Amino acid sequence: MKKKFLALTFALGATVLSWAQTNDTVAKAKTSGVVTMGVRDSSGALSYTLGDGKYAGYHVEICQRILANLEKTAARKLDIKYLPVTSQNRIPLVQNGTVDIECGSTTNNAIRQKDVSFALTTYMEEVRVAVKATSGISSISELNGKNVVTTTGTTSVQLLRKHERANKVDFKEVYGKDHAESFLLLDAGRADAFVMDAQILAGNIATAKNSSDFKILAEVLSVEPIAIMLRKDDPAFKKLADDTIRDMAKSGELAKIYDKWFVQPIPPKNTRVGLPASESTKAAWASPNDTPLESLRKN
Repeated sequence: MKKKFLALTFALGATVLSWAQTNDTVAKAKTSGVVTMGVRDSSGALSYTLGDGKYAGYHVEICQRILANLEKTAARKLDIKYLPVTSQNRIPLVQNGTVDIECGSTTNNAIRQKDVSFALTTYMEEVRVAVKATSGISSISELNGKNVVTTTGTTSVQLLRKHERANKVDFKEVYGKDHAESFLLLDAGRADAFVMDAQILAGNIATAKNSSDFKILAEVLSVEPIAIMLRKDDPAFKKLADDTIRDMAKSGELAKIYDKWFVQPIPPKNTRVGLPASESTKAAWASPNDTPLESLRKN
């Protein structure tokens, strides 16, 4: 009996080791019945917390559709865990297998593609700057001597420094540990501007106590492909994710889900983000791709 137990333990261990080594999420789902979704607490309408361990948003719903198809492929009910991630730890947690699918606000770029994979682009983000409505700031060129906050682990400040209107503009960098803290620094007056993805800015403004106290500058620093992040070298799961997104785009369901989260009132306060799909986002739906940022800029 002891020999049989040891043999079974060894077999199970070998199976788990096998899918861990090959980054095979489909095999993991079939074997363990558990999948972990990486989510964000305050990534605007893409991914945010409702409290009590519940999460919602455009990318959260798309990931739920992907995992529903994973259940069909695995031929078993899956226990889906939600794990909050940050800009700093999201990539390592996908790499080491703690998170199976990251459903936040991650830019698909060439550097990150060395460590992780991305599903087809679901959102084209405009990086912009939010300020207090009474600040008198109407342009990036007016940020000289100001405190500019962004979230640790993001590339927004670098984009701001490279922008032509920021030439010879000397501002001080301030960092929040997450998007919510960055916005609080702006709200509290400890920062004069918050540079980040426009939908994150709009989402935080929409849920602020007095949303009319803020405005987003018209200037666009960058247009970036935002996508759901997966483990690298996991072709079966990437195909499943891509096929799900491609089918949703073709049927028009992706556009409906976008409208649900970015145009219509959303929980918990029934506020509106107010960001209709941009032409670049519509183009990504019309021609599904996982092209990184750098290649898009060359075209």
